[in-house]
Amino acid sequence: MQTGFIIGRIILGVYYLYNGIMGLMRLHMLTGYAASRGVPAPELGVIVAHLLLIVAGFCFLTGWKPVWGVIAAVIFFVPVTFFMHAFWTETDPQMQMQQMIHFTKNLALMGSALMFLAIPQPWRFSLRAGVAAGLRRRATA
Repeated sequence: MQTGFIIGRIILGVYYLYNGIMGLMRLHMLTGYAASRGVPAPELGVIVAHLLLIVAGFCFLTGWKPVWGVIAAVIFFVPVTFFMHAFWTETDPQMQMQQMIHFTKNLALMGSALMFLAIPQPWRFSLRAGVAAGLRRRATA
């Protein structure tokens, strides 16, 4: 069971980190898309959104402050899912389907992030577990 959790953490953490970094690298393009969706201060919104993904990815990948990772993911997903992927506002059937796919994917990713709250901490093979083990070793030495 632990092996699956660790593999899942790595996959999800890398996914968030990759998308956060790539989003910042595509800032100009994503800013234009955010502006077209009516986002106020679209450049700032894109930067903050992708920094949140980087925080979530780092926290999940390393196990350091996973609750912060959940909070960052939820803060990212709520506005992005409901405003950027509002499939119900699309008139073109292809665009509506594409936005619905992104909407449901984001809901699933947000759900997976929320499930991390049920995992006892510190997570095995996490930065926090390593620090705690090191402190225990020093205390007994």
